[in-house]
Amino acid sequence: MNNRIKSLFAQKQKGLLSVYFTAGFPNLDDTETIILELEKNGVDLIEVGMPFSDPLADGPTIQASSTVALLNGMTISKLFEQLKDIRQKTQIPLVLMGYLNPVMQFGVERFCQKAAEVGIDGIILPDLPLREYVEEYKELFEKYNLSKVFLITPQTPEARIREIDSNTNGFIYLVSSASTTGKTVGLAEQSQAYFQRVAAMQLQNPGVIGFGIHDKYTFSAACNHASGAIIGSAFVKALQQEGSLEQNISSFIQSIKN
Repeated sequence: MNNRIKSLFAQKQKGLLSVYFTAGFPNLDDTETIILELEKNGVDLIEVGMPFSDPLADGPTIQASSTVALLNGMTISKLFEQLKDIRQKTQIPLVLMGYLNPVMQFGVERFCQKAAEVGIDGIILPDLPLREYVEEYKELFEKYNLSKVFLITPQTPEARIREIDSNTNGFIYLVSSASTTGKTVGLAEQSQAYFQRVAAMQLQNPGVIGFGIHDKYTFSAACNHASGAIIGSAFVKALQQEGSLEQNISSFIQSIKN
């Protein structure tokens, strides 16, 4: 089990704030600054997006940030280079999120090895099916002490959720609806029934809710049903405001927390 993620959830069972940003956006070399500023502002866990030209689960905001990041020259190699000293500066849990294709091109074992070297705690690859993970990659991930985080949706059958729970060791990403990221409709009643259903299953892994969490209200509502929530598109938008990166990060995070 991965220690940084495990100890985070052991210390904090409720109200955990996770933030997603796309590496290489707005500027190529913003990665470390964004991570350190998020930590300084009280974020608990960070998801670093590896940009990809065809992101299935991402809404327009994150897709656009991916396009800019790729034009800026962001690659998986570049990202690992940027993160090589990050553990001398912070112990915040870091999760890489991206798609299988670029990881396979980089080489899955080489990817796991580099991720472990720079101190990454977990990996989210939404398009890697559970069965393929278990048969082909689980041993590798465990060898390098990387938590594999899976997404579940309101449509995921109970048996599949239990299978995911028994094959993972970090947290489970509860997608609030079956749409893409960045839709800001709050949490519908049907989502609440789904969160309650998952909570009643008493899974061994904690749950974190994502997709559509964009302000203090939706964050608090999500935290009623899970250990915490993930904010992505709304934060990526905040990074594009006028003013300094530090100021934009600080005012956005404080608007969620206070």
